[in-house]
Amino acid sequence: MSKSQATQATSRARPLSPHLSVYRPPITMTTSILHRITGGALYFGTLLVAWWLIAAATSQQYFDFVSWVYGSWIGQLVLLGYTWALIFHMMGGIRHLIWDTGVGLEKHTASKIAWTTVFASVVLTALVWIVGYMVRGA
Repeated sequence: MSKSQATQATSRARPLSPHLSVYRPPITMTTSILHRITGGALYFGTLLVAWWLIAAATSQQYFDFVSWVYGSWIGQLVLLGYTWALIFHMMGGIRHLIWDTGVGLEKHTASKIAWTTVFASVVLTALVWIVGYMVRGA
């Protein structure tokens, strides 16, 4: 048997990795990845907060412009995403704090905590926006 024939025989015997349509990522992996992504997104969101503070310290006209940008539909969508990222990242931090105590590390419990993180982040984001609109009087 030649070297190329041996290589072909070896490569044919290897199993293929599962395709994404077959493999379903566990919720704990998904929330871990989202936790990292939201952490990165918070850097961008912090720039938005800084821009708003700079506008408030600069002039009324500039502050009105930034308020107009944030009040537009795209600005509102970005702020909603920032709010969710902030709350989701906070909930993920609480989840990790719980795990640091040695509690909830069992597979089934960890999955429940991960789903709770997702659900709580959506509910808390909605509550923050509802209260914000109520306070604002819109």
